[in-house]
Order: sequence, then structure tokens, then C-alpha cells
Amino acid sequence: MPVSEVYGRTTESNPESKMFMVPSRLLCTRRFAVKLAEVLLSFLAFVLEEVLTSCLNCGVLYFFEFISCTAFLFTLLLLILLATNLHSRVGITCWPTLDFIYTAVIGLMFFFASCAFAAVNGGTSLEHAAMSFGFLATLAFLADLVLYWKLKGFPWNPTEPEQSSPPEPRPEAEGLTGQTN
Repeated sequence: MPVSEVYGRTTESNPESKMFMVPSRLLCTRRFAVKLAEVLLSFLAFVLEEVLTSCLNCGVLYFFEFISCTAFLFTLLLLILLATNLHSRVGITCWPTLDFIYTAVIGLMFFFASCAFAAVNGGTSLEHAAMSFGFLATLAFLADLVLYWKLKGFPWNPTEPEQSSPPEPRPEAEGLTGQTN
């Protein structure tokens, strides 16, 4: 008898153990690419703003700095959570709604910050570059919203039925000792 018939594979692949789970139920490959672009464009806007040495109206610059840094850090966190199985350990069950609302709010805030920075700046090339990356990041957030809507609709109007929770286990009619309850 050949050895291959007696011994089977001892290690089976486990698809749940993959580090990145893209595509998944929460994040398709296209939205992963768009979210990655959001992270990169937000980071570039933040870095270019940080390189500035002087400002005409520092309040607007600080607002742009806050929004670009917040967008970078929180979008990176959201991307890591949605692209791995870490989202299942956080305890949040409404990931689609959270993703959609976060993307809409941060995109709108990035638009306001970029418009304010465009209206009041010193006209240097670094300011124009930071402002441009701010508007590009805004477009990436808008593209993410449109892509989400086209693929799944609004998260609060699910097109597919939600999975219900498993039924409660019934108590045993007969105990371990043979007595009825």
C-alpha cells in the first residue's frame, strides 16, 4: 500500500487565519484601493502642511492640520480593522453604517478645511500642494461614498436580509443524573 494512501495531509489551510481578508463582506478590493488612496492623500496633505514655516492665518492652517491628521489616522485605523479580522474583536456590529457615516463626515470636513485653506493662504507652492492634496483626498472620500452606494446601497437600508442571532438554547428535559427537571 502506498504511503500517500495511508497518510493524509496533517495541516489543513484555514482561510480565517489570513492576515488580510480582502475582499471580504465589509470591504471589496476596489473600496480597499480607494481607502488606501484616502490614507495616502491625507498623509501627504498633512506632511506638506507640516513643512510650512510661516502662515498668513494660522487658525485656518491649524484647522487643516487637524482635519488632515485626523483623516489619516482614523482612516488608517478603519482600513486595518476592515481589512483584517480585528473588526470581529472590537464589539461593534454596525460596521457598514460606521464606515459610511465616518467617510461622509470626514470627507465633508476635509472639503471645508481645504476650502478655508484655499481662501486664506500665503500663496507659496507648499501651501498650494497641501491644499491640492486636501482636495484630492476629499475626492477620494467622495469616490468611496459613491462606490459604497453603488455596490451596497445605503447601509441603513440593507438589500440583503440581516443574519439573525442564533436561538437561545433550551434547558434539558432530563438532567445528567437521569432526573427530569
